[in-house]
Parts: sequence; C-alpha cells; structure tokens
Amino acid sequence: MIARTWQGVVPEAKSDQYFEYIKKTGVSDIQKTEGNKGVFVLRRNEDGKSYFFMVSFWDSLQSIGKFAGDDIQKAYYYPEDKDYLIELEPFVTHFEVVAAPPIFDF
Repeated sequence: MIARTWQGVVPEAKSDQYFEYIKKTGVSDIQKTEGNKGVFVLRRNEDGKSYFFMVSFWDSLQSIGKFAGDDIQKAYYYPEDKDYLIELEPFVTHFEVVAAPPIFDF
C-alpha cells in the first residue's frame, strides 16, 4: 500500500469554495481511478489562510500513474487550481504504508 500526499494553501475566504471544487475534480478522479483505496482531505485555518493536506491510498505506484501520469512525483493540477491556490506546490510525496488501524480496509 502506498500513501500519496499533497498540500496546498488558499485564502481562508475561498476555503469552502475550494473544498467543493476539489471534491468535484481531484477527489472524484482519484476515487474513480483503478487501484485507489481511498482519499482523505484535511484542512486547517490559520492567519487568514486555509491549509489543505490530501492523502490518497493506492495499491501500487503503477496505479498512481493512472491518475497522475508518467511522472508520479509531480503534483497533478487542474486548470482552475490557479484561481484558488496561493502557490502551486510542484511535487507530492509517497510513503509505504507499513501499519494502519483495522478500521481501514486496505
């Protein structure tokens, strides 16, 4: 099992709108991709900014490529992301999942 993490920051005033947008784009596309085992979106508001942290779980690096393309180390963005994000983080991080609570059916 592989965990793919991404983070982004938006102005807090756009936080709810951005969350609705990523549910329709990234989250939906991730969930539809063969080999995806789930996705979490975390949000923290601080000093007028909303910090988003997304963790998606995959059965293999090859499955991630079905979503992200050939270079799975690069962050995948949609055209409207630039209307929300303060800056576009260029890379994501991958981790091998070595333990998880039994409530997660990986």
